Amino acid sequence: MRFNRVLLSTTLVVVALVVQVTVLARLQLPGAVPDLLLLTVLGLAMVYGHVAGAFIGFGAGLLADIAPPADHAAGRYALVLCVIGYLAGLVRPEGGQQIRSATAPMLVVVAAAVGSTLLYAGVGALVGDTAARHVGLGSLLFTAAVYDLLLAPFTVPLIMWLARRSDNDPLAENQSGGSDVASGWLSSGTGLRIGAQRSGLRIKAARTRASRAGRIKGVKRL
Repeated sequence: MRFNRVLLSTTLVVVALVVQVTVLARLQLPGAVPDLLLLTVLGLAMVYGHVAGAFIGFGAGLLADIAPPADHAAGRYALVLCVIGYLAGLVRPEGGQQIRSATAPMLVVVAAAVGSTLLYAGVGALVGDTAARHVGLGSLLFTAAVYDLLLAPFTVPLIMWLARRSDNDPLAENQSGGSDVASGWLSSGTGLRIGAQRSGLRIKAARTRASRAGRIKGVKRL
């Protein structure tokens, strides 16, 4: 991984973990807790790819395993986020192109929320943790999907924009900031106007060259 990617990923993961532990975990919402750490891993994985997504997911999960007030075996959530980060990275289009529709990220968020809850409960059952049975697995799955889906439009687009910006991706330069990305992700996805902007720039450049050529010919005739 590039240094910029490591620095940005580490910063975002640490900030997400702090907010997760100090704010979201204390909201006392019914069912699951909004998983900002999961959304951070998803946003980075959908830009950096499946290999980087797996590494970021493992590191983020390991930090969550050892951060207080963790009450489960170390490595449990690291395994979950490693798998989720790898699978989310597979959504990245070939050639590093930008995801043009909001449907794919939303489906990834819902699938990741449900999949991470099931995988976490499954790993817990293997090590003798049956807490999910007492709370109700169905309630956890539903609330996890709803909470993460509501939080995703305010976090995932911004994280993806920052990830592209840190890589000096030209696609990110066409976006003025995180708020524009979020609004586009909410309405019809990100990057819909990029193709039109590029074609417009090419047409303008062609017209400029043609006008310059005409002027040069006129000068020569004189």
